[in-house]
Amino acid sequence: MKLTLFPTLKNYNLNHLPRDIFSGIIIAAVSIPISMGYAQISGIPAIYGLYGSVFPILFFALFSTSKQFIFGVDAAPAAIVGSALASLGIAAESADALYYVPMIALFAGLWLLLFYFLHADRMVDFISTPVMGGFISGISLTIICMQIPKLLGGSAGSGEIIELLQHIFLTCRNINWLSLGLGIGALLLIRLSKKIFPKFPVAVMIMALGVLCTVFFHIDQHGVILLQSVEPGLPTFVLPHFGQVQLTQVIGRGLMVAVVIMAETLLAENNFAFKNDYKLNDRQEILACAAGNISAAFVGCCPVNGSISRTSMNEQYGGSSQAVSLTAGIVMAVLLSGFTGFIGYLPVPVLTAIVISALMDVVEVHLAVRLYKVSRNEFYIFMAACISVLFLGTIYGVVIGILLSFTAVILKATNPPRSFRGIIPGKEAYYDLKRNPHAYPIRHVVIYRFSENLFFANIKIFQEDLENSLKDDTQVVIVDAASVNSIDITAADRLESIAANMQKRGIRFYITEHASTLNDQMRALGIGHLIKDGCVRRTILAALNDAGIQKPYDLEIPEAVKKLAELRSQAHLPAEEENTLEEFAWAFGNDTVEELEKATHQIIEHLHQMPDVERLSAEGLQQLLDNWHSLGALDEDEILRRIELHIDELPLELHKDHRHILDLIEKRRTRIHEKMLEEHPELAARLEQNRKRLEERLEKQNPEAMRKWKEWKKREH
Repeated sequence: MKLTLFPTLKNYNLNHLPRDIFSGIIIAAVSIPISMGYAQISGIPAIYGLYGSVFPILFFALFSTSKQFIFGVDAAPAAIVGSALASLGIAAESADALYYVPMIALFAGLWLLLFYFLHADRMVDFISTPVMGGFISGISLTIICMQIPKLLGGSAGSGEIIELLQHIFLTCRNINWLSLGLGIGALLLIRLSKKIFPKFPVAVMIMALGVLCTVFFHIDQHGVILLQSVEPGLPTFVLPHFGQVQLTQVIGRGLMVAVVIMAETLLAENNFAFKNDYKLNDRQEILACAAGNISAAFVGCCPVNGSISRTSMNEQYGGSSQAVSLTAGIVMAVLLSGFTGFIGYLPVPVLTAIVISALMDVVEVHLAVRLYKVSRNEFYIFMAACISVLFLGTIYGVVIGILLSFTAVILKATNPPRSFRGIIPGKEAYYDLKRNPHAYPIRHVVIYRFSENLFFANIKIFQEDLENSLKDDTQVVIVDAASVNSIDITAADRLESIAANMQKRGIRFYITEHASTLNDQMRALGIGHLIKDGCVRRTILAALNDAGIQKPYDLEIPEAVKKLAELRSQAHLPAEEENTLEEFAWAFGNDTVEELEKATHQIIEHLHQMPDVERLSAEGLQQLLDNWHSLGALDEDEILRRIELHIDELPLELHKDHRHILDLIEKRRTRIHEKMLEEHPELAARLEQNRKRLEERLEKQNPEAMRKWKEWKKREH
């Protein structure tokens, strides 16, 4: 693979530069409180959080293919490192902490480098959208709960949701009401501004107001916590202290942190990339994370990670490339060089409100609502992923998320889409009997479509479906295996058994429509004799012919008509819109009439554009209809009737061709009737009834067009 440096700046559009620079300045400003807070959570002095916002973010931008994602000191790695120090009995901000924390960052980077060479990015392919959304939402809610005590005048929480709620409860015993008022006021102002002025940099304005409150009203004297003052100076180069740490501990913790960084960053990056329609190189993103963490170790910082909250802000302000990260890193370096004085005047609750607002936009509430409406199983998976992160932490959340994704795949594979098929009069294909009320089964024949590979976990469902479909008069069973690309040995043995049982019962059994590679697998698995025995045919039609079932097919129409009546009684179409259509009524429901008119006007528009209408033949008219959609006989009959009503919409210069077009339409409608008489005479009478009902319905729907059409017919005859 060819490695590209600064890939998001390739063919960069300079028109985006002002917006990227502006977003980078915002990110740098917001990173001040976030980075300092998480550095303290990891067990090192707050200043190292700012150091982690210079070189790591620049090295990440060097390799990252994400146009939006922001890297830096973040919650999940900081929390893991902080808990690791506590378990080792190392005091926060002690000399030992300054040895251990950068070493964990170093080994996290080395593990990530190994993951890069092992192509570990493929794990993201096994994580579904519900799992990804639940995972990101769980992390966002966790960080919000960490930040809430800072609004109340206390310190940030740590741990999982139970510990965080306990910390919030304890902090509520000593609320600083001025701090809470500042934080809530800032949060409301941000949310309101986002609704009214979404592009206005309200975060910078609020930070400036916070500094003014400290300068003029001395809010710190009333218990409002300010950020720690920072001495100016760029980060210095720090060598790893291998002799001062237990290598087994830092290597193990580094692995834990690396897994979390890779999973959280790739999941979040893919989420933003999907929403904003651009592509990522997941493998190179792991390399970018490795470079960022190794550089963090050499400035004495804690492990760094992709930041969901800062990326959300970048998205809000329209950042379009890693020029945002470069700007943020440079701004932070300039700030550290000699402009750190104002940091000590920034009120913590105001800055916390900025972070919480960004995280609120990341929680995937809209996805949860959508899943609840369309797929309860996926909604439950979303909630399980979210809750697992909240209650068990990021590491277990990643593991559970991957397990849930595999569970979803297994559930889908073991209960795949499948259907029994029949014939729609006037059409050549085979249609789902349940979904299409005008599809009728062929008498004595079962056509079964199974839309998944056959393997040990779903072959029982396959067998039970076939056995339950058999009737006393069943003579032929045909499996449409177009979606079956592979079988395992369990499925192969069961297929052999099914074929043998069918033969004992005097039923012809066929497997059809599949790719030739499936035949190769059948031979390799020892059931190649099914091919020689005639159980394998290229198409359904070939199987029907082999079984002696010829056109016109004997359809089970009486039962199908009863089923159609039942389905119509359940439909909620207004009485005047009830129609005889096939795909239109099935596909569009209450919008059927509107869609019919659209289709008619599209065909009329094609006639407008034809250079020579006189050369239009019956076959040409059929092609014109097929270009819109492959219509069934009843669909086509109604479309043709509607074209007649709109014939006067043709341009004046084509009026002389109206007779020609009407003749073609009548010929085509006659051919539809003849084809119905030839193949399904029992339905021809129904076609005539449908035409009469159509005339009555069109009188109501479009009386003016009907009046003009009748006048035209009188003139022509």
